[in-house]
Amino acid sequence: MSEFGQDMLRHLAHVEEHNEDALGGVADLLLDRLVRRTGLLLAAGAGHSMIGVGEAFYRAGGLAPVRPLFRPALLPLNGARASTAAERTSGLAARVLAETAPGPDDVVAVFSTSGVNPYPVELAREARRRGLPVVAVTSRACSAAAPRRAGGTLDAEADHVLDTLVRPGDAAYPPGEPVTAAMSTLANGFLWNLLLARLHRRAADAGLELPLWRSSNTADGDAANAALLHRYAGRIPELG
Repeated sequence: MSEFGQDMLRHLAHVEEHNEDALGGVADLLLDRLVRRTGLLLAAGAGHSMIGVGEAFYRAGGLAPVRPLFRPALLPLNGARASTAAERTSGLAARVLAETAPGPDDVVAVFSTSGVNPYPVELAREARRRGLPVVAVTSRACSAAAPRRAGGTLDAEADHVLDTLVRPGDAAYPPGEPVTAAMSTLANGFLWNLLLARLHRRAADAGLELPLWRSSNTADGDAANAALLHRYAGRIPELG
């Protein structure tokens, strides 16, 4: 295996060990809000952290009650410089959350590696002001090193923090003077799927069934997903 491959595996093992207790707490929260009650997970991010939102939303094996908090301007594919500007625009998060009209049982999850720009920080702040629990998927090390742009940091605003342990700058190779091979996307995806595995175990222990998407390219996948679409499409317009 390559040097970077070995480093990445070691990093992910450290991420799992470091977040063991936090993963359990978030799994308990989602089991209560999304399965025992009728809440949705409102998933948000900006820039390349939108990849974490894509992993959470409408994904084979993923949770059905997930709604993305999304504006096209936040995605680099719609304009790289514009996405940076949007993430740094104060007030955008409050407007996005108000338009979403979250319910009392909803949970907000925010993916942001640096966790210092107005969009993720203000989104967490506004969600908590509304009484919604906030889960941050972020790097405390990156937040500590980044310039403050929102009067605080995402990890400080969140109720639960899943720490990717990504180093400032995100690049991870070569190890001594990293300039390439960002770690955050792999760490975000790994943490999210660790969470799903723990949530599945807790649901099974409680005799509960998780509403999970199936691959549409498997036998009966379309039929299984049709039932979930009927159940959630009225509350998640993005499923249309």
